[in-house]
Amino acid sequence: MTKHVKISLSGARDIPFSALVLSQANVRRVKAGVSIDSLAADIERRGLLASLTVRAQRDDEGNETGKFEVPAGGRRYRALQKLVKQRRLAKTEPVPCIVRDDDMVSAEEDSLAENVHREPLHPLDQFRAMQKLVEQGSDVETIAATFMVTPAVVKQRLKLADVSPKLHDVYADDGMTLEQLMAFSVATDHARQEQVWEMLQTSHNQQPWFIRARLTEDKVRASDKRVRFVTLDAYLAAGGHVLRDLFESDDGGWLEDIALLDRLQSEKLEIEVAAIAAEGWKWIETAVDFPYGHTYGLRPIDGDEPPASEEDEARLEALREEADRLEDQWAGADEIPDEVAARIQAIDEEIAPLASKPLVYDPAEVAIAGTFVSIDVDGSLHIERGYVRPEDEPAEPVDETADEAGGDEGAGERPDDAIVPGSESAPAESAEEEDPDDLLRPLPDKLVTDLTAHRTLALRDAVASSPMVAFAAMLHALVLETFYTYSMSASCVGISMRSNRLAGYGTGLNDTASAKAIADRHESWSARLPDATDALWETLAAFDADEQAAIFAHCVSFGVDATWEPATQYNQGRVSARAVAARIEHSHILARAAGLDMVRAGWTATVANYFGRVTKPQILAAVEEACGADVAGRLGAMKKPEMASAAEKLLQGKGWLAKPLRTPEQIAATDLQAANDDEAPETGSDDSGAGRGDDAIDAVAAE
Repeated sequence: MTKHVKISLSGARDIPFSALVLSQANVRRVKAGVSIDSLAADIERRGLLASLTVRAQRDDEGNETGKFEVPAGGRRYRALQKLVKQRRLAKTEPVPCIVRDDDMVSAEEDSLAENVHREPLHPLDQFRAMQKLVEQGSDVETIAATFMVTPAVVKQRLKLADVSPKLHDVYADDGMTLEQLMAFSVATDHARQEQVWEMLQTSHNQQPWFIRARLTEDKVRASDKRVRFVTLDAYLAAGGHVLRDLFESDDGGWLEDIALLDRLQSEKLEIEVAAIAAEGWKWIETAVDFPYGHTYGLRPIDGDEPPASEEDEARLEALREEADRLEDQWAGADEIPDEVAARIQAIDEEIAPLASKPLVYDPAEVAIAGTFVSIDVDGSLHIERGYVRPEDEPAEPVDETADEAGGDEGAGERPDDAIVPGSESAPAESAEEEDPDDLLRPLPDKLVTDLTAHRTLALRDAVASSPMVAFAAMLHALVLETFYTYSMSASCVGISMRSNRLAGYGTGLNDTASAKAIADRHESWSARLPDATDALWETLAAFDADEQAAIFAHCVSFGVDATWEPATQYNQGRVSARAVAARIEHSHILARAAGLDMVRAGWTATVANYFGRVTKPQILAAVEEACGADVAGRLGAMKKPEMASAAEKLLQGKGWLAKPLRTPEQIAATDLQAANDDEAPETGSDDSGAGRGDDAIDAVAAE
């Protein structure tokens, strides 16, 4: 039976600091990363929490000198030494020490053991300890100053301490990483945190970003235009709560109370609309977003620029001069001071209302017109004033005094602009017997029709002999259809476009870069066109060749329809499957000729526009194509919502396109001919000339 020898501990003594010296046996020699100042400040605040380990100093003969060497506790010794030099600690101040007198264990071993056997505090214990200090009344700034960290670090640790206790236990048992725990801190609902953790147990993806996505999927980003419109301050003042991610950039966080946000948005929008309604508009429509093409078929009315006062002109000039001076002064600087940047922004904000005041409209037109009010992407109010619906157009006056047409062919009435007065309509009798009023009667309708038919043939022949006039006529007809959609056709040329206005094709079309570019271009051309259609020909004729080509291209673009329609539409007689296939095939030719690039156009796959609307196998196929089979395999066990969100994250910046957005590569002419030769049936007929286009089309196809 082994006999255990009871241990005895070294005795403790208070030794004056002046009697202590740092031992050469202290193993801590590298000073990098060793903070003496912070420890000195802590000792000054709370005193020495751990005793020094010392040994009696001996001379060469082995006699004690009265001094004590410090082999273990050198950092504490240096901190005390610093306080003595700063005269915040007396040289004779007693220091609690453990006096070691053991010849079997060296001073070097004591020093090494003290440092090696020291266990740092587990992060979870640190989080909980700081939370306890807050509960005891300490504020974040005090805790930060005490432990020599920033307030942001303290807030992060308090956030981690607020995660579900069940997840704390998992983390304490090494069941999750610190990065995963940090991701869970984005939410405050412990039940939801635990629910997501349970879901992760059957998922291949347990990445922190995936955890954040699950915890915030039913929230609204602070960068959302509704939030920018209401303002985050107003939401918080109304009692709303914002989730913040203290460990990664979160663009302002996520708003939890969606009902509150919607109420604040409606209330603020009502106030703005009330001010606009006071202008006298017949109707006002409001929405966060309007569908693309919502103004189609409505007649816009024109407003006049309000006259600027002398005070406004002087102020505007002064602001612009100041802005130019500041920009010239700091043009070559690597960094602009905050106060200068703030002043430039303030100048821009003051210039905006002075330079772009609302237009002034005719009260009579305001009474029959309306306004669309929505929210722009930057949170500002987007107001589209002055649109007249067809049913609100003033009725044209009817000439009730018009005489009936003469002759037995004169049944029916024609508008005044179709009347061709002339003496030919009168009977061939003496002028003396004719009623003077009969000379003013219109020609018979059938005669007018026959005569104008002759003129139409002659006009066709004349136009065919003048290609430039033909182009001008076509341009005139297209501009009428594109810019004057609210009025009846004012062209004798029967050219029109089958235009799909893309209404009802999903949300977000108005916010795309393509839609904004088209709208800006359309507005720019509209400003150069006359209000009345009868002046349009002269206006277009005054454009140079490049301008005519540019507006022609703009108008033609509205006739482009590359949309696919499902088979259910074929049974309703709208379009055949063959026609749709031909349309899509031609869209590829047009896309190659125009250099279409959907990635450069800004499309990227999201939950809203793709992943949330397809099946799980289709999501996995997209991820596999963009990121590889291994990445797709990690998503296989997820539920549909989680899989869609994960796919959106994974495909960001990958340039992946859904198949309907892709333009197939052009088949070389030789390959196409070879394919046709292989597939063509053997017949005796000669179809070599069938389907051959003109030289211009062949040239475009060759590109």
